[in-house]
Amino acid sequence: MSGERLTRRALIAGAGTTALAAPLLAQKVIDLGLPGGPGLRPLDPQFPGKGEMIVQRIRPPLLEAPMAVFREGVITPNDRHFVRWNWDMPASVKAADHRVAVGGAVKTPVSLTLDEIAAAGEHVSVVAVNQCAGNGRGLSEPRVTGTQWGNGAMACAKWTGVRLKDVLARASVAEGAKRVRFAGLDVPLTEGAPQFIKSLPLAIAMRDDVLVAWAMNDEPLPILHGFPLRIVVPGWFSTYWVKMLATIEVLTGEDESYYVAESYRLPAQPVTPADKDFATIPVTTMPPRAFITSHADGDTIAKGEPLVLEGIAFGGNAALARVDLVGKGWEVPCTLGPDEGRYAFRRWSVTLPNASGDLTGIGARAADTEGAVQPDTLAWNPSGYARNVIERISLRAQ
Repeated sequence: MSGERLTRRALIAGAGTTALAAPLLAQKVIDLGLPGGPGLRPLDPQFPGKGEMIVQRIRPPLLEAPMAVFREGVITPNDRHFVRWNWDMPASVKAADHRVAVGGAVKTPVSLTLDEIAAAGEHVSVVAVNQCAGNGRGLSEPRVTGTQWGNGAMACAKWTGVRLKDVLARASVAEGAKRVRFAGLDVPLTEGAPQFIKSLPLAIAMRDDVLVAWAMNDEPLPILHGFPLRIVVPGWFSTYWVKMLATIEVLTGEDESYYVAESYRLPAQPVTPADKDFATIPVTTMPPRAFITSHADGDTIAKGEPLVLEGIAFGGNAALARVDLVGKGWEVPCTLGPDEGRYAFRRWSVTLPNASGDLTGIGARAADTEGAVQPDTLAWNPSGYARNVIERISLRAQ
């Protein structure tokens, strides 16, 4: 691994499939329509390895996909997949030198090469949504702190690797194990700041669909997405999908590290912006969500003509059961497209036979197979995590 960090100078110097080069100055901007403002963001078509992306921050990289991307299909192309790093990432990684240390409460600590990881078990793939816990945060009212994402900090990809449990088997997990903790190669930007490490309950880590992945849509992981290895936890928010995986540690107790015990947490009970000192629980699984992608808020439609509305939806930690188009006092069931798997995006569509006037405050509402349904009102929290309120738009007929 190169010792060079992702500074602006390193951005300019980096090149190749496992290194970064600097984006050119953005030529366009996009308005995310954030109620707490400001909503304007650079729309950059030349960030390395990416298509046209909304730039929330360059260092560490935070890139959001324009909602138009989600009109194109259920699989998000690698170059349009959102990017979220908490800390500074290396400008390059030398695959031949990379090792993953597996230790803690194990019988035989090991340090595995990429070839040894690949040989640890059956190669498996899963199509799964990867979503930032703060996706849609910028739409919160009142405004909350943190990156002011629109709804483009999500994506769906085919992930390929080996099961995490097969990698753990190389070290033989000891009795009394409770959690499995992960760290990557990213490091804090400021002295004394906590390292970004996350952990899963052992039962989740041992699931058949939790992977140590090296491929994304049948291509090697791009460096912005965690080359050479990342954890994939279908149904869980991406904070657990640790990138540039370097260490796996088995714990016999609770994880008291900052990003588990203090950050990425939700109120245990409903709160208001005035509430303080309330109990919290960790952000874990994703709830169902649906989006209208064929039209944007304020679009014009033909009065008196049939109107076809389309979009995407996903069930989160469960399979998607249904999508309904909802308005003020009415709802219409939607037709679901092909099923790419429990954790994937799924297309939906509906035809309104006669758009006789303006459509005000319409939205798509998803429900999963376990009974969870998108709510009509936002469950506000001070970090803007786990947003799944119905996203509504209005269309003008003429």
